[in-house]
Parts: sequence; structure tokens; C-alpha cells
Amino acid sequence: MLSKRFGRFATGALAGAMLMAAAACGGGSTGGDTTAGTDSSAESSAPAEGALKVGLAFDIGGRGDKSFNDAAYAGLERAQAELGAEIKELSPAGDGSNRGELLTQLADAGYNPIIGVGFAYGEDIKKAAEEYPEIQFAIVDSASNAPNVTGLLFAEEQGSYLAGVAAALKAESGHVGYVGGVETELIKKFQAGFEAGVKSVKSDARIDVKYLTPDGDFTGFRAPDKGKVAAEKMFQDGAEIVYHAAGDSGLGVFQAAAAAGKKAIGVDSDQRETVKEPELKEVIMTSMLKRVDVGVFEFIKAFQGGAKGGTDIVYDLKADGVGLATTGGEIDDIADQIEAAKKDIVDGKITVPSQP
Repeated sequence: MLSKRFGRFATGALAGAMLMAAAACGGGSTGGDTTAGTDSSAESSAPAEGALKVGLAFDIGGRGDKSFNDAAYAGLERAQAELGAEIKELSPAGDGSNRGELLTQLADAGYNPIIGVGFAYGEDIKKAAEEYPEIQFAIVDSASNAPNVTGLLFAEEQGSYLAGVAAALKAESGHVGYVGGVETELIKKFQAGFEAGVKSVKSDARIDVKYLTPDGDFTGFRAPDKGKVAAEKMFQDGAEIVYHAAGDSGLGVFQAAAAAGKKAIGVDSDQRETVKEPELKEVIMTSMLKRVDVGVFEFIKAFQGGAKGGTDIVYDLKADGVGLATTGGEIDDIADQIEAAKKDIVDGKITVPSQP
């Protein structure tokens, strides 16, 4: 049966995997995959010597996006509560131009490890890792690019496949939609998985697709007005359910669904829980969970245990690193079909595409 978080995450196993990966590469060489601004800091001053001092730099939109960034922050908070970590969080400028400065600020203040939330930190993390070789870094949604960097990767296409299965089973007409925030290779993974899941149930389904901004223009992740316009058009054209992978812009998708009396699928966090407006909660049929919170926490926990970087940790369906939320009970009646699809992916019977 599906649980609220579509299964419990094997946290101890992943922590162990990170430690084994560190041992295998001697803490220095690059290893293979292991499957498993504005200062808004919780601590405004430099941490005490000898403490577990964790710094986190958000992606565009920062804390409060009810999705990607907030999922990362949940992992940081958990490290504070369970591991006694002293934490500091920083948000980038609206255009993300000061990402490197945030990493430097955290490093100079004595934070170690430091986590960059989002693939856009790639080059900045690499540069900071070279400049501060004694500090361990992690980057969400990008592979390791230095001996002291851990890549926290997710099988978004697998979770999105399940979202597609759910959408196809619930949309009587077989007409659904997908709204992507920015047309990057990462966000195309969500589209690819969703389309494959829909087609696995209804091969003749109609799937409308709209990206809010082109690759390189990251404002598409914080433009609820654009998300609303895109979803409105899909609902007007007959779509019954719209899935978004658009960060803060997903709020507009929910608004359009509420106005049209239709349904939407959230992303990253359980958005039926994180969205505050009651009228918007009701339209969120499910959310594709991307357990960034677990990835962040497990990285910090492994660091505390002595793990080093130079490797990647992959959070997939097998590890319950992605899945579907069941808050509201709207997909309880199709739980068996979703569980069957999950099992086929985990068993290797279904290979989910990562490109449309």
C-alpha cells in the first residue's frame, strides 16, 4: 500500500553508502554513482569552533517557495534538530548572479560542509571547492566535479512516470498538461517521465507542454503569473489535470486549476501540505515527491561520520528518493496500479526515459 510519503526512505543505508563510497575513493579521487544575496540565516553569527557548522545556499526563489528550496531547508532543519548542527542559510539575488559570493561568504565564516541547492551552482561549487579544499561541498541536481564535492542526484523521471500514470488513470478524456519552469535538461526529465507514464496507460492521450522561459532564463521558476496563464490555456483547451515542475510558478498552475474546477499535480514537496490557501490545497491531486530533504540530511549525517566527496548519490524509486504523496486520499483508489508501476521500474521491467 502507498504511504503518505510513498514508502519510508532507507536513511541508514544511504548514509552507509556514502561512507563506503568515501572509503572506496580514499576521500580524494572521483568515484562512481552510489544509488541510494539576502541573508535569511537561522544563525546570524559564525559558529563556535568544533561545532557541526552547516551552510546552505538556496536556489532562485529562496526559502518559502513551498517546493524545491523548502525541501532542502527541511533537511537542514532536521540536521539542526537531530545532529545538533549550527546552520546558516543564504538566498541569491533574483537573477542568481551572486551564487559564488554566497559560497565564499559561508566558507569564510567557517561553515563546513556547504550545500548549493540547484544545478546552477555547478561552476561556482567547482571554483569554491578548489579555493577551499579543506571544506566539503554538496550540490543538489548536479554531479560531483571535484574531490571534495558530493553530487546529490534524483531520478525525477521515475517519480514523474508515476505522476503520469496517476494523471492518465484520473483524466477520463486522456487530456492532460505539463508546465515546466525553465527549458533545461533537468526539467525535461520531469516531462519525459510524465509523458511516458501517461502513455503507458493511454497510448492515445493528449499531453500539452509549455515551458515558461528558455534555458538560461531562470525567472521561469518564480513567475506565478506565467504559470497561471500557461495552465489556463491548457484547461481552456480541455486538459483535466496539469502537472508542473516550475518551482514558485506552480502557484499559478494551482490558481488556474481552482478557477477552472480542474486538478493539478505538485512537485518536489507534498504541496497539498505546504500550500497555505485552502482553495488551492483542494486542487492538488498528488505531488511528485523529490526527497531533497533526505538528500541534504543524509549528506550532513555522512559528513559528521567522516565521509568525503568525489562521488554522487542517486536517489531513485528503489530508495524511495522519489515517489507520490497521498495527502487528501485522491489517489488511494489507484494505489495498486501505481504500486505495480513502481515495482516494474524498480525490477527493471520498465526503463523510464530521461529525455522527451
